[in-house]
Amino acid sequence: MDLNKLLSPRAMAVVGASEKEGFGGDTCRNILSYANLDHVYFVNPGRDEVFGQKCYKSLSELPEAIDMVVVSTPQRIVPMVLREAWEKGARGAVVYASGYSEVGTEEGRAAEKELKELCKELDMALMGPNCAGFVNYIENTHAFAFISEERDRTGGVGVVSQSGQLCLSLMDSPNMKFSYAISAGNASIVSMEEYLHFLVDDESTKVVGLYLEGVTQPDRFIEALKKAALKRKPVVVLKAGSSEKGSQVAASHTGSLSGADRMYDAIFKKFGVIRVNDMEELLATTQIFSTLPELPKQPTFASINLSGGETGMCADLGEAFEIPYPDFAPETVARLRELLPSYASPANPLDTTATISYDADVYADTLQAVMDDPKVGLVIIGYTLLMEIADPCIHYMTEGIEKVVAKGQTKPMVMMPFLENTRNPEYRERLEKLGVPVLPPPVYGFAALKYLKEYLEYDPGEHTLAIAVPEAADLDEAKTLSEFDSMQLCREYGITVPEGDVATSADHAVATAERVGYPVVLKVASADIPHKSDMGGVKLHLSDGDAVRNAYQEIMANAGAKAPNAKVDGVFVQHMLEPGLEAIIGVNNDPQFGPAVLCGLGGVFVEIFKDTALLPAPFGKTEAEAMVRELKALPLFEGYRGNAPLDIEALAATIARVAKLAADNKETIRELDINPVFIYEQGKGVCAADALVVKA
Repeated sequence: MDLNKLLSPRAMAVVGASEKEGFGGDTCRNILSYANLDHVYFVNPGRDEVFGQKCYKSLSELPEAIDMVVVSTPQRIVPMVLREAWEKGARGAVVYASGYSEVGTEEGRAAEKELKELCKELDMALMGPNCAGFVNYIENTHAFAFISEERDRTGGVGVVSQSGQLCLSLMDSPNMKFSYAISAGNASIVSMEEYLHFLVDDESTKVVGLYLEGVTQPDRFIEALKKAALKRKPVVVLKAGSSEKGSQVAASHTGSLSGADRMYDAIFKKFGVIRVNDMEELLATTQIFSTLPELPKQPTFASINLSGGETGMCADLGEAFEIPYPDFAPETVARLRELLPSYASPANPLDTTATISYDADVYADTLQAVMDDPKVGLVIIGYTLLMEIADPCIHYMTEGIEKVVAKGQTKPMVMMPFLENTRNPEYRERLEKLGVPVLPPPVYGFAALKYLKEYLEYDPGEHTLAIAVPEAADLDEAKTLSEFDSMQLCREYGITVPEGDVATSADHAVATAERVGYPVVLKVASADIPHKSDMGGVKLHLSDGDAVRNAYQEIMANAGAKAPNAKVDGVFVQHMLEPGLEAIIGVNNDPQFGPAVLCGLGGVFVEIFKDTALLPAPFGKTEAEAMVRELKALPLFEGYRGNAPLDIEALAATIARVAKLAADNKETIRELDINPVFIYEQGKGVCAADALVVKA
């Protein structure tokens, strides 16, 4: 498939063109409002004209070959239209019709399967079905079925949405400027992953915005994210399905597989993808990346405001959103004292007082002084831009910004309003041409700045830009290994486990205990008994042969009485570890994206606090240590209240070994639970006390 034939066609036709309200008529209206008509053709066997433009009876009558066709017809004749379009040269198509897999019926699924097979036969890149189409704003190609306010929307944001209405909502916002706006619908032929690849490669797209309900090609998705990370092109995702209800709705809406939501979070973090919570955050964040002429060189901020109230809000919200305000350098403070009234305090965030906002030269000098501070990466200009200009200070402030930009020694700037108002379009456009986006009010504005900060802090060189996507794993069937076999698998990957063996008699148990060294712990060895303690299958703190002999006999008796159908291999005799801080290292194999490794506080604490970090395999020791440092319990690892620091380095090395184990066995391991892992003082390592492997 050639996506350029679809998204950047030389010539196109609309089949089902009309003057009625609806997809066919509204597509024609959009084309007449925006597009060059030289190579755009309307087709409808029942009309001679559409809005005064010649209308052809069939595609075969067109005076030239076409690259793309917009199909606005009932579902039943879509295949016929596609074949006719192919004969006329089309290798791209937009299909608006619904009634395919999204309706959840056998008929709908069969119709979509037939459509996919036809497009494969014709080598045709098809958008949809059940979509609203797209607009290529760079070339003014309009194949979009919804009407919106007529204005120029050309910019640097490439948007792909699996919801046509959400795509339209972004287009309706006066703040959005697009390279492409794509409503992908079911995305059953050209997938979301292929659109993502296209926009990451597209030079006119500065930032990609994605409304995502699910992924159907995990390999291609990861390839696109890796490419974006290495090219340093921001990808901003609004992912539906974070709640149980949301996940159900997403699946029924598109037929996509939504996967485990936390796995998406972990993947996004690994590849530097920005995940936002709603449309306003998507809008604000993409606006920042598309409007700034260049990204800040460092993730540090200065805030300039006209009042103490605004300054206080910026200080509080900056702290809440983890926005770093470095103290100004002494030379900056000295320069600000020269420029500001005597009653102003030159601190960051900065209250300039309103006086300087009525003098363009002083405002420019103040702004330049803050920009020149070596600790500042971006300047936040606090000002509420109203629809109707009453106070003239915005005239002088904008003129001052223009003076600074004209000198060419600028750093990135944003404007932060403090109330929600419709921004004055003249000044919004004027500021955006200067490279200054006008953000939404502080809660949304600071959220977008936090995403910017996190993106600036992300270094693709510090991450293993791959995940272990299984090729043919069947994770439905499950077989639990015994603890002994689970421990042996861990040992093969260099994970420290205590010495031990499975004993098949009391004498064997005593001999094993004497070999591994007292004290020992005895556990029933059976893959059929996962919860050993519940049935009296665990005996601790055994310090001599008699105790071991008695424990062996008691465990075997309990197993026979309480789990009579279990296959019992014997009793696992293990050297008993000294206690340490308990951690957990686990693996869960996602059906789409493969194994992810979890770490956190172990024992009962993992259930109570749920303080864990997750990262898809594979990865190395550096990333593993970063996982540990994500935990809220990190102070416990670093030596809280006078306690000795623990061996974080050994824990990170163990987590990395588990990641390799998981990646190497991505087709077969369904779950792995190493809990607890005892962490000892720095330099004394870690040891896994218990392990459970579930294989497919």
